[in-house]
Amino acid sequence: LYIGTNLVEWIWGGFSVDKATLTRFFAFHFIFPFIIAALAMVHLLFLHETGSNNPTGISSDADKIPFHPYYTIKDILGALLLILVLMTLVLFSPDLLGDPDNYT
Repeated sequence: LYIGTNLVEWIWGGFSVDKATLTRFFAFHFIFPFIIAALAMVHLLFLHETGSNNPTGISSDADKIPFHPYYTIKDILGALLLILVLMTLVLFSPDLLGDPDNYT
């Protein structure tokens, strides 16, 4: 059973790519991040209610450290380092990634 042609026509909304196809793809492109965010929130809700399991059975409480301040400081320092690198690139060498044809 070959359904390729029917599937393509259903996705395109007709025999060719036109305004209906672009509208449909734009709507999907707009809605999809919200769907992903909703699924992530549902996942976190279920994880919060039931907790995660440990299939190995080994207690890992000794290996844990608190999220704040350790990971918070680590993430802030990483973001500051990234901003520092980007600012250095922009301020000291702004034409590094530019197109050389712009100066000929």
